[in-house]
Amino acid sequence: MAVTLAQAINQALKDAMEANDRVLMFGEDVGKLGGVFRVTDGLQDRFGEQRCFDTPLAESGIIGTAIGLAMYGYRPIAEMQFDGFTYPAFEQIVSHLAKMPNRSRGTVTLPVTIRIPYGGGIGAVEHHSESPETYWAHTAGLKVMTPGTPEDGYAMMRAAIDSDDPVIFLEPKRRYWMKSDADLPVETEPTHRSVVRREGSDVSLFCYGPMVRTAMEAADAAADEGWSLEVVDLRSLAPLDTQGIVASVQRTGRAIVVHEASSTLGMGAEIAARIQERAFYHLEAPVLRATGFDTPYPPAKLEEYWLPDVDRILDRVERSLEY
Repeated sequence: MAVTLAQAINQALKDAMEANDRVLMFGEDVGKLGGVFRVTDGLQDRFGEQRCFDTPLAESGIIGTAIGLAMYGYRPIAEMQFDGFTYPAFEQIVSHLAKMPNRSRGTVTLPVTIRIPYGGGIGAVEHHSESPETYWAHTAGLKVMTPGTPEDGYAMMRAAIDSDDPVIFLEPKRRYWMKSDADLPVETEPTHRSVVRREGSDVSLFCYGPMVRTAMEAADAAADEGWSLEVVDLRSLAPLDTQGIVASVQRTGRAIVVHEASSTLGMGAEIAARIQERAFYHLEAPVLRATGFDTPYPPAKLEEYWLPDVDRILDRVERSLEY
């Protein structure tokens, strides 16, 4: 039976709450409504208002509450209703959630999972489409995960909840309705490792989250041109699987990083630096990037011109092969 990414994450939340009565789910409209994207649908009916509950529209308070609950032995899952709503909670996340375990020399653990629907592609209004992953990946003390398939949506959510470290879990909202016929995994493979979604020999495409499907579509189109693209789904942005990245570059000799976020100081810059440091002599061409532009997310009708698409990726592929 086909399952969507939203359904896979929902099932992961249910299974985690069934397995451990210290797991709580809370945020804006996650209870009776089941979340804006219905990812928490049915949780309140199943587990009651004490374990799945709505909060005031106060993101800083939501994360502050999660930190306090974690200090008292709970495993809270906090939803930020949209990516653009995380900024009021920035201080709580960066100054306290990320630093308290280190500040306490490990005597305090904060097993907090923060779910954030992120990215563009749904025609939303201002503050409802953002790509803030670099803020979190730059912040030492946080794990940052983003699934690119329904199977990973399930496996990575279970791993995030089980982690004793705080996790920023970025859910690509434009892919919530993406379906897969594969069974949800019984056991989770290491979520900090990248996965080769498609093997290739000419160019490596490094992508994550919402861009995994786009990169796969670009690889299909490239095959019609006689180009063999390897698609690597990073899955984890912090920690970053440098070993997997280098191994792919050693196979192809060329690298292109694809992400929705703006180019300057994005994940592509970090990946390019690591390739240059550790795989320089394997490169046949400079590392290129296919990303969003260095402007705020545009109005809904202009999103398709702003977001990286198959054509933008293939343009970078052609440039890389010309070197």
